[in-house]
Amino acid sequence: MLAYGFGQRALVGGLIIAVTCSFISFFVIVRRLAFVGMGISHAAFGGVSIGIVAGVDPILTAGGFCVLVAGGIGWLSRKGRLHEDAVIGILFASAMAFGVLLVSLAHAYNLDLMSYLFGSILALSWTDVISAAALSALVITFLVLFFKELLFFVFDEETATASGVPVRFVYYGLLVAMAVTIVVSIKLVGIILVSALLVIPGATGLQLTRNYRGVIVISLVAAVTSVVAGLFLSSGFDIPSGATIVLVLFAEFMLSVALSPRRPYMARLLGKG
Repeated sequence: MLAYGFGQRALVGGLIIAVTCSFISFFVIVRRLAFVGMGISHAAFGGVSIGIVAGVDPILTAGGFCVLVAGGIGWLSRKGRLHEDAVIGILFASAMAFGVLLVSLAHAYNLDLMSYLFGSILALSWTDVISAAALSALVITFLVLFFKELLFFVFDEETATASGVPVRFVYYGLLVAMAVTIVVSIKLVGIILVSALLVIPGATGLQLTRNYRGVIVISLVAAVTSVVAGLFLSSGFDIPSGATIVLVLFAEFMLSVALSPRRPYMARLLGKG
């Protein structure tokens, strides 16, 4: 696979996305934002539909749309006195319905739309890879610069507020970072599966350790190995790459569940060691 340009681009782009998703996955899992990620990712369908119908790059319109939805989730859940999951359900369904209606009215059902739904990493260009790298760099820069504030916020928001942490900025910043990460990842696994990259790496890490550094490292290893293994398996067996990557990631999660130190048999085994 690596002998071909498309394989090289897919691997480099996949690794960039894996690193970004694994880093933000820690905060998503600890803060219990998995459903938020799913809501934003599925809402991206509305943005992609706008791009396809308007003849604009769907990734650009999806990016703007996802950021708006992320901001809407934050604003309505805090100002509208609605629980976060209710707001996500409302915006997620509305954005999907808007996308379906727009595509239907424009008779724009085509292969391009399917590639955004299910991923098309083998079709990445070097321009796509560079764009992914630039956006990922912005996300990681935000996470690194505000790491302590984010850590404080996701573990104890009330204490963080009392301690002077800019909770509102950190919260909205995390939502926007999630939205950008989702948009970057759409080409890898598609709208339908992209939320898995935000959830499973961090969940895998938490099965094996409670130390936040350890969780991030394990999350990174899980995401990177799933992309590499998924791409080679999909190439070797001629199966969809996005779905294969997610299934490899799921297999790693199940392995981490089996090997978790919190399992009685593992605790006894480690105790004997």
